[in-house]
Amino acid sequence: MSDNKKVQPNQLNIELPDDIAEGIYSNLAIIAHSHSEFVVDFIRMVPNVPKAKVKARIILTPQHAKRLLKALADNVKKYEAQFGEIDEPEQPPFPSMNFTPNAQA
Repeated sequence: MSDNKKVQPNQLNIELPDDIAEGIYSNLAIIAHSHSEFVVDFIRMVPNVPKAKVKARIILTPQHAKRLLKALADNVKKYEAQFGEIDEPEQPPFPSMNFTPNAQA
């Protein structure tokens, strides 16, 4: 390749489109799983509005979910080392949500 655009072995070129780079704000995540996948719904709740909207859904393999868990734990640890412990104020409990469909014959 020319123009100094050589890709090194084991290097991944990741493109971040402008519309995705803006991000999506979420203040609640709901996680469900089956034998073969984890589903993470990112939700935005607004005060005094009884209906919340799923803003993004990410579907992961169990292996990728575990890697994500480890990466998040590592980043939280680094964040707290730099900025101090993240305060977790007590939250009111959410009603039980069951995302597993009932089997019917």
